[in-house]
Amino acid sequence: MELMSDTGWAEQPATVEAPLTGGVDCDVVVIGGGGGGMTAALRLAEAGADVVLLEAKTLGSGATSRNAGYITNSIAADPELLGFLLRRERLRNLYRFAENAVHFAEHAIAGHHIDCGYRREGIVMAAVSNGQLRHARRIAKVMARAGSSAEFVEGAAAGLPEGFLGGVREKVGGTLNPGEFALGLRAATIAAGVRVHEFTSARDVTDTGDGVTVDTPSGMVKARKALLTTNADSNGLSIAPKHLASPVWTSLVETERIAPERLDEIGWTSRAPLVTLHMILESYRLTPWNTIVFGTRRLQTGRNPLPDRMPARTIADDLVRGFHQRFPGLRDVKARQAWGGWIGMSSSWLPVAGEASDNVLYSLACNGHGFAQAQYVGRLLADHVGGAPLHEDLAAIWQGRRRFRRGFVSSPALYAGWLADRASDRLAALTN
Repeated sequence: MELMSDTGWAEQPATVEAPLTGGVDCDVVVIGGGGGGMTAALRLAEAGADVVLLEAKTLGSGATSRNAGYITNSIAADPELLGFLLRRERLRNLYRFAENAVHFAEHAIAGHHIDCGYRREGIVMAAVSNGQLRHARRIAKVMARAGSSAEFVEGAAAGLPEGFLGGVREKVGGTLNPGEFALGLRAATIAAGVRVHEFTSARDVTDTGDGVTVDTPSGMVKARKALLTTNADSNGLSIAPKHLASPVWTSLVETERIAPERLDEIGWTSRAPLVTLHMILESYRLTPWNTIVFGTRRLQTGRNPLPDRMPARTIADDLVRGFHQRFPGLRDVKARQAWGGWIGMSSSWLPVAGEASDNVLYSLACNGHGFAQAQYVGRLLADHVGGAPLHEDLAAIWQGRRRFRRGFVSSPALYAGWLADRASDRLAALTN
């Protein structure tokens, strides 16, 4: 198995936009060129604003192109737990926001003619034990009350692989190639006239009262407003709210090609992409070229500035062990390559957006489920900074000037979660 430092989904861009040198003025500067930043800059440019987009590497080279490629209406937390902690109206607002984000991403793919293999097939939050199946039944009820288009499924009729007992089927969303999507959105952003500067990191952001200045290694940007769409790198900027993001490294593994009839033999007739109901989820999905990509299961923390890295061999090997345990009929299938990326987790594990200062807005909409949500928030923030009133979906996650508590994401906590999941697996093996 090859351990990769780049994404395994697509090649890097053939050309690079020039780094910033000297000083420039603009209406809005967007800091962070992932899916959210590109979407925001693109929206502003289409509205006639003069926009500068700064990215420390190449557009989309971070989590946007390195994730598992799920477009989902999940909000990154246990729905049953949220049902206890949140008022019903707030939960309904969050699920409305998440489902609208799915449709926004679908429209972006079609509107920008991005060839990324999107398949509108839904997603199953799958149970691998009787305890998880009971949990899934409760989750389905909570999600239904919140207005989500999800349903409980069980047994062979669900078309899930052997060992997966059922779960909650999300009826919207599906899967795509995130690397190809990132390249397509990058091309659309550049074509829209956004002044893109790659390999240009923001060293400091200052709200001067009448505008914003951004200091970079070889130049400076002066703007009327700024958007921070920096995901896991957010804590590296002093103007960002303290404890906004906890950086977490997630890993993915891809198998060799598998004959389609073998998937029928193990019962995966629906071909539905899966995420398990463990404390730290496992994901399993098919690709158009008949491989399986799977990941998460084990997470690692980091500190800003975040290093370039590849998956740890021990983490990749643990993922492969998990794959063979979940799919005993595919034990002979070999892992071909592994890659990963940094994501940002908010202290609540929910998407957030707000104001870092009078002239600086921010978002953190990923949390491991936010591929579509990050883009949607980028669009909503662009409209808001352009003068539009707060959209109801942006209001659902809006934090204003709120201070954040230190998150519960730590190496000991994540390791304890992994241990708890493995203990539940052993118990399930004895009782299922």
